[in-house]
Amino acid sequence: MEKTFIIFKPDAMEKRIVGRVLSRFETAGFTVIGCKMGRLSPQLLREHYAHVANKPFYPEIEAFMSSRDVIMMGLQGENIVQRVRDLLGPTDSRKAAKGTIRGDFGTDMMKNVVHASDSVENGQAELARFFKPDELSA
Repeated sequence: MEKTFIIFKPDAMEKRIVGRVLSRFETAGFTVIGCKMGRLSPQLLREHYAHVANKPFYPEIEAFMSSRDVIMMGLQGENIVQRVRDLLGPTDSRKAAKGTIRGDFGTDMMKNVVHASDSVENGQAELARFFKPDELSA
């Protein structure tokens, strides 16, 4: 069983669609193995987005992602990384098909409802970054 990490981004929180999106994950057969809510610190965001932290657009990402509390979640399931990404659609919500989470609820590249790990390895690293071992089941 693979594990992955997701963040319900500030736009999902503002639109009050977390339950609708989570329902899609549960309908797909995924199991929630960890869940918590909190405000992401600049230090944690800089670590999480290290691959783009030196880009000119990074301050906009940090401002958006720290603008309100978010929900961080660990999910588990068969081939979950790819299946979650398929459910989400492309990162740019404007290119996402209707019926995908981003196509139905997202508005652009940043306001795309959910961050999801892009590989099994990144899922493991992100779960370890955002959760203590005793905060995850299974």
